[in-house]
Amino acid sequence: MSEYIRKSHNVSVLLYHLVCPAKYRRVVFTEEVDNHIKAVCLEISKRYEVQVVEIGKDHVHFLSQSVPMYSATQIARIVKSITAREIFKLAPSVKKQLWGGEF
Repeated sequence: MSEYIRKSHNVSVLLYHLVCPAKYRRVVFTEEVDNHIKAVCLEISKRYEVQVVEIGKDHVHFLSQSVPMYSATQIARIVKSITAREIFKLAPSVKKQLWGGEF
C-alpha cells in the first residue's frame, strides 16, 4: 500500500486521507470525470512530492502520501485547488451542474 520515502535526512511514511464531496452532494462524477481526476492526480504527483495511493468513486476520496515538508493543510489545498480547476476546464458540464442549479 504505502512505502517508505527515503531522503538524505529522514525516512517517513505519512498518509493523508482527504474526502471531498461535490457541492451540495450533487451527483457529478461520471466515468469521464473520474478519468480526468486520475490524470490530474498523476500530474500533481509529478509536480509535487505528493503521491496519490487511492482515489474513491461517487465523491473524491484521496489517500495520499507525502514528505514531511508539506503540512496536511498544504496537501489539501494543493489537491483540491488543482483538481477543481482542471476538472472545470476539462469537463465544463460539471461546473454548470454545480453552479448553474441543475440537479
